[in-house]
Amino acid sequence: MTAIPVSYFADRTDQLVETLRRYVEIESPSTDKAAVDRFGAAVADELRALGAAVEIDRQTAAGDHVIGRFGSGSDGILILCHLDTVHDLGEVKRNPPRAQGNKFYGPGAIDMKGSIAQTLAALRALIDNSRMPARPITALFTSDEEIGSEASRPLIESLGAQAGLVLCMEPALPGGALKTWRKGIGGFEIVARGRSTHAGADHENGVNAIEEIANHILALQKLTDYEKGTTVNVGVVDGGTRSNVVPDECRLEVDLRVMTPADADSVCAAITSLKPVHPRATLTITGGMNRPPMPRTENIARSFAIASRIAEQLGMRLEEGGTGGGSDANFIAPLGVPVLDGLGPIGNGAHSEREHVIVNSLPERTALLAGLLSEWPSD
Repeated sequence: MTAIPVSYFADRTDQLVETLRRYVEIESPSTDKAAVDRFGAAVADELRALGAAVEIDRQTAAGDHVIGRFGSGSDGILILCHLDTVHDLGEVKRNPPRAQGNKFYGPGAIDMKGSIAQTLAALRALIDNSRMPARPITALFTSDEEIGSEASRPLIESLGAQAGLVLCMEPALPGGALKTWRKGIGGFEIVARGRSTHAGADHENGVNAIEEIANHILALQKLTDYEKGTTVNVGVVDGGTRSNVVPDECRLEVDLRVMTPADADSVCAAITSLKPVHPRATLTITGGMNRPPMPRTENIARSFAIASRIAEQLGMRLEEGGTGGGSDANFIAPLGVPVLDGLGPIGNGAHSEREHVIVNSLPERTALLAGLLSEWPSD
């Protein structure tokens, strides 16, 4: 068989854009469960219209997750999408969805309402053209990716472990490259406690918590190793009340990015083993890795080669790259299941008022996804 051509989707660009517009108008900020559930209900309705067996994974604090299943069995293809965006309710009024030339602007357009429109359009095309594969397809739409995926991680890992291939619909890299590696992400909070005294009358008996934290800022920053791809960033420091008071508490927040699980272990160990410099100060260290690294493994390299051959059928040349940012694909990597990321549209400005999708990328990216679903080898 051959993949459905790009021209099929190019003829339906207006429909893709209209679907994207409709999705952007259904605002879904991560922290508003009711809003996310409204968008999830709309996606669930469209999945049912496609004939999917739909399951709603109910949540109490986060929005509900939506699962659409086409076929049954193991070793299928799992598609990862997320319903939530970073934009607050009301942002659509301030920054309404609109087309300007070859760009479609709107809150959540590229991250990732465009990807969801693309996913459902690809599934519709496969059904309408009798091209659904024999292997099962599961489409998962989670509710909390933008806030760390705490509520969805167990579901992602459970469904991922049953799959033979995972396709993550995060936006493409600039130019359309897929993401075949991602750094792992960690976060720590360190609180130093000392002794408060009058800065003029009793300075010598004080224990300055800011000074204690300053020592550790320097030590933490030295853990950055650009050759390994490791970055450690002290991004928040908070302490003290007045300049004439020796501060008794100071806290910092650290962001950690690493390329490999081994680097994650070693840097996390270095952070958690920090000891007070001042003999009367104390340190409290909390945190750890939130998203494990997604290194470019042999499995991923092999999967990219297969994707490239399918893309060639469509007249496309695929490139690959990686990023220091994380996604739900990071949770798949430790499972040993092949995963490709960055299959969403091309665009820019994610999380900002400049967020947009490149309109003429939608047909190509939708054709690519449909091709991967229909043409992926079964062995």
